[in-house]
Amino acid sequence: MTRVVVAMTGASGAAIGVRVLELLRTLPGIETHLVLSAAAERTLAHEVGVGAAETARKLAHVAHAIDDIGASIASGSFASAGMLVVPCSMHTLGAIAGGIADNLIVRAADVHLKERRRLVLMARETPLHLGHLRNMVAVTEMGAIVMPPVPAFYHLPRSVEEIVDQLAARAIDLLGLPGGPLAREWRG
Repeated sequence: MTRVVVAMTGASGAAIGVRVLELLRTLPGIETHLVLSAAAERTLAHEVGVGAAETARKLAHVAHAIDDIGASIASGSFASAGMLVVPCSMHTLGAIAGGIADNLIVRAADVHLKERRRLVLMARETPLHLGHLRNMVAVTEMGAIVMPPVPAFYHLPRSVEEIVDQLAARAIDLLGLPGGPLAREWRG
């Protein structure tokens, strides 16, 4: 069984996080571990609909409480293929950059960095100020991959759903899981 940790924060783009969970659920041999921040629950309700947080929890194999610092994913001995923070708020990005592991999302991200495992942060904010950029540089220097949800248009998306699908698939592909890639490739 290959484990993937998925975290969702309060940044806009909650539908991408839900789609990541849906796509991971279709991959054989993948076990997902989910952590939602309180702000993520609010954003899910607003952007996806009432009950979306519960839907996300049901899509995951295991759902962890944000304040459960003793959860399995808080330890380097818990093997995983990587972690996706989709979407990643600037607050969470800054906490990861500063090593401020005061909740399970930041602690699990910190574990992925120290264990040299894939950590993909779908940092969601615009425009960016210098502090945001410095935090992105800091986490990149530590080994994370910063993937703002910038849509590709070469595949001629006809709907927001197709844009969400492509972004979710690209984020998953960055983990290098067996059976990929999920995203439509550019063929020239």
